[in-house]
Amino acid sequence: MRPMSKLKTGPHAIAVAIAGAASVLALVITASATPRAQAPPTLAPLPVQVDAPIDNPTTPEKVALGRLLFWDPILSGSADIACATCHHPDFGYTDGRDLPIGTGGRGLGPTRIFRGGAAPLVRRNSQTILNVAFNGIDMNGHVNPADAPMFWDARAHGLEAQALVPIETLEEMRGPRVPEGRGVTEAVWRVSRVKEYRALFAQAFGGSGAVTAGNLARAIAAFERTIVTPDTPFDRYMRGDHSALTEVQLRGMAAFESHGCIECHNGPMLSDYKFHVLGVSDNPKLGAWDPGVDHRFAFRTPTLRNLKYTAPYMHSGLLGSVLDVIGFYRIAGTGTGFVHFDAPTVFNGRLLLASPVARDQVDPLVRQLIVIQRIDDVAEFLDSLNGTFDRTIPSRVPSGLKPAGL
Repeated sequence: MRPMSKLKTGPHAIAVAIAGAASVLALVITASATPRAQAPPTLAPLPVQVDAPIDNPTTPEKVALGRLLFWDPILSGSADIACATCHHPDFGYTDGRDLPIGTGGRGLGPTRIFRGGAAPLVRRNSQTILNVAFNGIDMNGHVNPADAPMFWDARAHGLEAQALVPIETLEEMRGPRVPEGRGVTEAVWRVSRVKEYRALFAQAFGGSGAVTAGNLARAIAAFERTIVTPDTPFDRYMRGDHSALTEVQLRGMAAFESHGCIECHNGPMLSDYKFHVLGVSDNPKLGAWDPGVDHRFAFRTPTLRNLKYTAPYMHSGLLGSVLDVIGFYRIAGTGTGFVHFDAPTVFNGRLLLASPVARDQVDPLVRQLIVIQRIDDVAEFLDSLNGTFDRTIPSRVPSGLKPAGL
């Protein structure tokens, strides 16, 4: 799905504008009349400045080094995939696929194919790294970089920790050639053998022997903290520029708040960073259930920012358009149960597995949903959350391999 320069009303425009797994509560309201015991959550702009950990202050040298490492397939055991392969600017720093193809693949985005080998598919939809520097941010604009939740299940905290996980994961970057537990160690060894990298690490971190796993993670994290969009129309409006949003967008924001979308999508990143059980079908390509967090089939609420760049949606990547998402939750709100619960179902041309989650296990905020009326207005509001971002692709990387393995 390609970006649109201007949002217009209509079914197709809605599908573009509300793109994202997180759009569930932007399309529905809760039927519960239970009074709130505390003040409702609110919205806020992103900070203009990104906080970095005390032990990893951002410097131009680290950012430049991190950008090269992000694009260099040298980090993968088979030298065929880089971080950028599954987080590419052409797809809003995702890959445009339902499930990513890691090592053993060829090509980019939706046209990427699996060439074969021992590594299986990556089991969850690729999340964008746009604004990932703000993960876990609170209403006051504060975030502890070391505690920031990462991935659908928050199995890592902080960008430095996140950066090493794909390198160590069989199906992502380690590949079958490297023994389990040796992915990062051998990646560091390969990088250390490149003279240009040794010089760049020395410039960024000082001294000899600077090519370490810790410094590799710090460099990639420093680069990722520059991929932010804090100057969207929404952010400008929240900072006091009342001309930044149109009347329709303002109506959409009011509907978003009053209809309950804000219950899970709030704060500067429009995410509560909590785990919710939605009952979304798993991807049949996996051949097994994805149990999510604590084997409850729960997943973390993603951001609503920059949605129009990042189809398809949900952790399984099975909902290809926002119309699919609307249809899924329209069924949820009827009180009759999900079509995917009891048996495999064809939904908008896609074969979905039966869900292992019983209806009474689904989050109450989902079980009590009904469709809102002002879909066009909410779509216009969500469009105000889209921003411009760095799309720079290096012409070369120090290893001599093709950037992103292409």
